[in-house]
Amino acid sequence: MKKVSILALHLGYGGIEKSIINLANLLCNQYKVEIISTYRLEEQPAFSVNSNVEIHYLIENLKPNREEWKKSIKKIRPFTFIKETYKALMVLMLRRKKTVAAIKQCDSDIIISTRVLFNNWLGDYGKKKIYKIGWEHNHHHQDEKYIKEVVNSCKKLDRLVLVSNSLRSFYKKEFRKKQLKCKCVYIPNMIDKIPENVSTLKEHTLVSIGRFSREKGFVDLIEVFNLIHKKKPNWKLCLIGDGAEKNKIVDLIYQYHLTDFVELHGYLSREKVDECLEKSSIYLMTSYTESFGIVLIEAMSHGIPCIAFSSAEGANDLITNGENGYLIENRDFNEMANQVLELTSNLNKRKKLGKEARRISHSYTKEQVKDKWINLLKKRG
Repeated sequence: MKKVSILALHLGYGGIEKSIINLANLLCNQYKVEIISTYRLEEQPAFSVNSNVEIHYLIENLKPNREEWKKSIKKIRPFTFIKETYKALMVLMLRRKKTVAAIKQCDSDIIISTRVLFNNWLGDYGKKKIYKIGWEHNHHHQDEKYIKEVVNSCKKLDRLVLVSNSLRSFYKKEFRKKQLKCKCVYIPNMIDKIPENVSTLKEHTLVSIGRFSREKGFVDLIEVFNLIHKKKPNWKLCLIGDGAEKNKIVDLIYQYHLTDFVELHGYLSREKVDECLEKSSIYLMTSYTESFGIVLIEAMSHGIPCIAFSSAEGANDLITNGENGYLIENRDFNEMANQVLELTSNLNKRKKLGKEARRISHSYTKEQVKDKWINLLKKRG
């Protein structure tokens, strides 16, 4: 049985981390699979891991301190700043030392890298016989510096997996310009399952799921919901997630007197998330950026129509206007609110969009995605 190693930064909450664990679980019956995680943020991974998957943590007792470092600057605390800066440098040095050593010592047949930084180290220090695969989850947003970093990181890799077809086409052209041998492959992320039951779409509930960080745009979502609430006070918003911007979100909820209409659930188990989706009627995504948007597919699998800002690039590959949901251009709060209001008043329209959304979700099942990964892992050279 061949061995596959997946390089992860950590195994906490996040789309990349969920994708890593999903892939490990998917492959572990046909390959010997290990996840090499740089940091151990919590005692257990945020998502369920098959018992056949081995997990090796490189740094057990130190965690990234970016938020603490930023606070020391914001609050003008010189001594704390010096302390946090020293700690940050030590963490980064240890991360490089431990990860490079793990790559050099790795006896796997295949190594899958999940970050640009890991791509570079895998290319430079991975044994020649190893099949080296990069896995790019982020969208470039036309950022020339980031595009250059991705392309350069793949110079010594065999394949680069992209989570959307548009990204595959983009990087294929970029690789051709640089005459790279690394080939681009499109493999979408997957959902755990297609639920048996779908939402009736009769509940007066909007829903959104994700990490409460700036790029996910949850502060903007409260602004949008405030506009909706003025016209439809009997509808509520269900938020599932947590993160650095939670206090900003809570402050805005209080400012707009929405405390009785916005539910904050924190992170939930897969079963509880499914329960919330089954009781929701419209999914909203206000992300500034989203390379794929697995939460959209999960909502679609419950037969829920989705509305997203087009700035969430991954949403553009999943949502077709008027067929399974709507894309809102230019992050227009009023336009998103108006589109939601139209759907809240039209159950038949919600059902029509939701039916098509569920049909599309079947393209992202484990079975569909597993075949693509297995084919890739067999095709070196």
